[in-house]
Amino acid sequence: MFTAPASLSLALVLALACAGCSGGAEDSGGSAKAGGFSVAVAEPDHLTPGRSTVGWDQLRVLFAPLVKVDAKGGISYVQARSVTSTDARHWTIKLRSGWKFHNGEAVTAQSYADAWNATAYAPNGWAGNGQLAGIEGYAALNPAKGKPKTRTLSGLKVVDATTLDVTLTSPDSQFPLQLTPSQLGFYPMPKAAFKDPKSYDRKPIGNGPFRMTSAWKADEGTTVNAYAAYRGPKPKSSEITFKSYADLNTAYTDVQAGNIDLAYVPVSKYGQAKADFGDRLHTYDAPSLEFMGLPLQGKKFDDVRLRKALSMAIDRSAVNKAIYGGLYTPATSLTPSSEVGAETGICDACAYDPAAAKKLLEEAGGWSGELTITYPGGLGLDELYKAVANQLRQNLGISDVRAQPTADWAEFSDKAFGGKITGLNHSHWGALYPSMQATLRGIFTKAGGCQVCSHYSDGDVDKLLQQADSAPDTTAAAKLYNDAQKRILQDFPVIPLFYGSYIYASTPRVTGVTVGPADVELSRISVVG
Repeated sequence: MFTAPASLSLALVLALACAGCSGGAEDSGGSAKAGGFSVAVAEPDHLTPGRSTVGWDQLRVLFAPLVKVDAKGGISYVQARSVTSTDARHWTIKLRSGWKFHNGEAVTAQSYADAWNATAYAPNGWAGNGQLAGIEGYAALNPAKGKPKTRTLSGLKVVDATTLDVTLTSPDSQFPLQLTPSQLGFYPMPKAAFKDPKSYDRKPIGNGPFRMTSAWKADEGTTVNAYAAYRGPKPKSSEITFKSYADLNTAYTDVQAGNIDLAYVPVSKYGQAKADFGDRLHTYDAPSLEFMGLPLQGKKFDDVRLRKALSMAIDRSAVNKAIYGGLYTPATSLTPSSEVGAETGICDACAYDPAAAKKLLEEAGGWSGELTITYPGGLGLDELYKAVANQLRQNLGISDVRAQPTADWAEFSDKAFGGKITGLNHSHWGALYPSMQATLRGIFTKAGGCQVCSHYSDGDVDKLLQQADSAPDTTAAAKLYNDAQKRILQDFPVIPLFYGSYIYASTPRVTGVTVGPADVELSRISVVG
């Protein structure tokens, strides 16, 4: 994808025995305190987990994931008691017993199987469908033509109430990381979800620390209350009010005015956010990459020296300071450090060196004619690409460099997917699950969701990624994923710019705002006084 919401994730681990994993998800902690707080959110498209593409904040408090990842990359089990495998293809998920949905129904292995099957079943058209693609039987539920002849994944076997066996189509050392909070397609659902899907979509029944007592009101929101019977760590407040906003700039202003307690900071406000909020600005390096794509399907950018020259002519630190208030991190690799095990500082051509850049451009035969940077209009990207265009013009002596916005996202998407962009173009990738695998496969393989961002694939890279997926342990997998990104950087098919950030602003009414691997953790926020 070229751009995405901020709610994404990070890390890498095999978890065959999960040595060193923190458990403790059943720790009762303290009870929820009196009072609640409010959060600005975008209007959700759906609130059924496997269907939703916008309702992350709500669903992450209404549901509990199987596993989570901490800021240091360690796995902790939540609804799961263990996720194990001996070959990275056949996995056994053991659930904690005694957990219940908000309607009192027991959370069982069947609850997961039912939800995953519904998400993977192509005729349902659920947004999370592709998240289940690695499970055996997915192809049968998603035939190229016609209706599926089955409704269940052959790779799912309910052994007993607390045991689910999962068989993948091929070994995948990263499967446990796909079970983390932002992969909404892996949440369970109760029987009530299938009896009245329309009502459930407005008032989902989850297994998380908060429950819905009233249905979502379109363009308004709802309030969720702490679920007393929740078996995981207890939330720090008694309720959360979600308020729907069509424009996050308005939400930002409302936090300043004290009309709402917490809001995601839009990119257009990065330059002023530190001055506006001080220590009430909360940031975390995200598993996302801002970069520029190149039309490698043509011939004009064939010379790798040209591609590297363009990159080395960009002063990322200066741009970050001037436009983003220093809230981004200049990229020095293809995978951000928030993807655990990822090496940074390995992209030599990401270092600002205008003299070397100009020399490389000369060696590549120079540049003639216009050089355009195409980006979607209306997303607050104008200043970024005007600055980049100016630096390319000054540092490389290319007289005609233009930052060229499209009318909107729809026009940009049409041009990108239609192969109509002849120069540089804006690209963004955000990993929904915490692994280098997500980024490298997503951008640099033919089957990747953002392959059109790079127009790149390579047999050597494919082999390294396959070996990493099949690796016997965490260390071996990390080395192979890093070897893959180093191989990609030899060809330099894209121009990395920045690692993204999760950034929230809050009022003095709340404390304990923690932004981490699963984005902002609303259940850990408490009300002051």
